[in-house]
Amino acid sequence: MRNAGDPIREHEVSCFARALGTENGRLQVFDLLSGAPAPALLDSVDVVLIGGSGDYSVVRGGSWLPAALDTMVGLYESAKPTFASCWGFQALARALGGEVITDRERAEVGTVWLELTSEGERDPVFGPLGPRFPVQIGHEDIVTALPDDAVLLASSETIENEAFCFSDKPIYATQFHPELDRAGLIARVARYPAYLALTGASTLEEFRDRTPETPEAESLMPRFLEQVLDE
Repeated sequence: MRNAGDPIREHEVSCFARALGTENGRLQVFDLLSGAPAPALLDSVDVVLIGGSGDYSVVRGGSWLPAALDTMVGLYESAKPTFASCWGFQALARALGGEVITDRERAEVGTVWLELTSEGERDPVFGPLGPRFPVQIGHEDIVTALPDDAVLLASSETIENEAFCFSDKPIYATQFHPELDRAGLIARVARYPAYLALTGASTLEEFRDRTPETPEAESLMPRFLEQVLDE
């Protein structure tokens, strides 16, 4: 979900590839701004990854939204292995009956500590993280209600819904970015300077100095891949 000229477009693909331990060439890119992917395309891939830009919001909407949400419903109904990050988290939640609002006062940009729910502690993908772990995050749209059959996995001090899955489907979604390491998050904030004020830092250099690595969160995507491809 990114404009063709967005310099972070290729960066996002590279971050997912790095996080999954694969090569860029194994990731096919489909732009949801152009409509919905054909069922044959979705059938031809092993896993669907959903990301996107802060330039687009499921709250503000647009002509692209109905087809994008229909795609999310189709992934759910077909039980396609799916990982949705940030914008994808919000879109998947809304498509399946959850609620999303824009709340700049509760925006999270930077490194945030999350705590697992009891369900998260038992989950094979999230459980190995330990009860409390840091993540790289950046959002002002907030999922205030999950789909009815979603399982809440993690929360932050101010936001309840930070990650969810479905107990009977190979689908996971995170408000945070497990595909981003420290350098990746710094690159994103540098590209979107309007978000710098939401980090609490006054300069990019200050933000860089206060941003740690988050190896726990980065372990999620390889574990997700192993889990859903073994099923």
